[in-house]
Amino acid sequence: MKDTPDVLKKILARKAEEIAESCDKESLKALSHRAGDASAPRGFTSALKGCVADGRAAVIAEIKKASPSKGVLRENFDPAAIAKSYSDGGASCLSVLTDRDFFMGSEENLRLAREACDLPVIRKDFIIDPYQVYEARAMGADCILLIVSALGDALLADLYGLAQHLDMDVLIEVHDQDELERAMQLSPPLIGINNRDLRTFDVSLDTTLSMLNSIPDECLTVTESGILSKDDVALMRQNNVHAFLVGEAFMRADSPGEKLHELFS
Repeated sequence: MKDTPDVLKKILARKAEEIAESCDKESLKALSHRAGDASAPRGFTSALKGCVADGRAAVIAEIKKASPSKGVLRENFDPAAIAKSYSDGGASCLSVLTDRDFFMGSEENLRLAREACDLPVIRKDFIIDPYQVYEARAMGADCILLIVSALGDALLADLYGLAQHLDMDVLIEVHDQDELERAMQLSPPLIGINNRDLRTFDVSLDTTLSMLNSIPDECLTVTESGILSKDDVALMRQNNVHAFLVGEAFMRADSPGEKLHELFS
């Protein structure tokens, strides 16, 4: 991981500190008991695949207050209201940022969003330790994000296996062909392609399009970042990409759910 971008290095260093702080407050054993007591996962991957099978776009609608590259995206931030708006607007699943320092997220945001609707929810964070996987299940997450650029192969496999053991789904996120090849060693049913270059923050939908031939039919591709218009959606669907993770376009709208409906109707 010597090529890890500086911003990601900074986030991961802080994440390691956070995990140590959390471990001091609650042991892994106690956390694992809480994870076991959490309500049953809702089926994140099956919700996406069900939408696609019905001929509809499968939308993972994101709830985030801020980002390192854009700052605060939404001043009036009510996770429960946003979640309900997304559900009413036709979202298949929710993505909730739980990173505090860089995205102004929290575990509470995820809980509030999940309680406000029936949609499956992915914990969107920088997961680098088994503790965080148990933490995700304990807070009610149905799925976790694993970012290949933040993980070595062995740790990626271990975290993926632990999530499966806890009956959670996993969205493995890649940014280039090398990362895709690493991810495919796990034969995942779900792969996310982030169109944002982590080094420059530039966004290009060609990132997704350039990798499609390397993804087997049984693996559902989720395109992430840069979906801002109906033309963007049409381009992806013409290339047989029917699952989308969208955040910024919705967060800046007065009604996130209405914007979702407008973009994907």
